[in-house]
Amino acid sequence: MGAQVFFTSASGKTAQEAFDEAVHRARYDYGHAGYTGSIAEKDGFTIIPLPEGENLSSFADSLIDDCDSRIDDKWGPAGCIQIGVDSDSGRKEFLFFGWASS
Repeated sequence: MGAQVFFTSASGKTAQEAFDEAVHRARYDYGHAGYTGSIAEKDGFTIIPLPEGENLSSFADSLIDDCDSRIDDKWGPAGCIQIGVDSDSGRKEFLFFGWASS
């Protein structure tokens, strides 16, 4: 079995709520059989702050390219970066990313 990189965004009042929604959506889209190469394979996440002035996609790509130990395990946690807050609803937007079993 292999692994592939995934990126997905989701929103919620908390990172946990957004993660749960992203996993639920991925299991609906890809099924429950496992090895989807998506966030559906993840049991948790680790919050990684976006350095000030850093481009979101470049930063996430560099963590993957540099084999950052926080997200470099297809069985380990997904990376999680907060990317915004909806001023009307107060819901926060997060990017989840990393390696997943496929």
